[in-house]
Amino acid sequence: MAQLVQINISQGGVPKLPIHKGIVSFAGIEGDGQQDLKHHGGPDRAVCLYSLERIHTLQREGHSIWPGATGENLTVSGLNWDLMIPGVVLHIGVDVILEITSYAVPCSKISPWFNDKKSTRISQKLHPGWSRIYTKVISEGIVKPGDRVYIQR
Repeated sequence: MAQLVQINISQGGVPKLPIHKGIVSFAGIEGDGQQDLKHHGGPDRAVCLYSLERIHTLQREGHSIWPGATGENLTVSGLNWDLMIPGVVLHIGVDVILEITSYAVPCSKISPWFNDKKSTRISQKLHPGWSRIYTKVISEGIVKPGDRVYIQR
């Protein structure tokens, strides 16, 4: 079963730090901000997700990332990350519905957590299936760690 592991926010920048519950609105997670609104945020990039399994693999490769370090708002576990492509709709908890809109391009702000200082390790173009994903909010609500995550069929 896939589940929400961690909810992460910051006033802008990275790392994003964990919170106990998240209020998801069409604008994103309440209390979260972005420093670069040209490349992050907005209705089609309201919530960023990343895979805990991908994070663990990157750690085994020697990268010092952890949940929230790459700027994702929601760290999830148990999803087949290779299926996370634009157009896929995810349900989280009781009310929240997100639609994947695009892949998150890695920026230089997250490079300190990569052993070679190259955040391109999680670039969709260079390493398909390793990117974080951006989503737009279809249905607002509250999420908390442990909430079930599933793909709409």
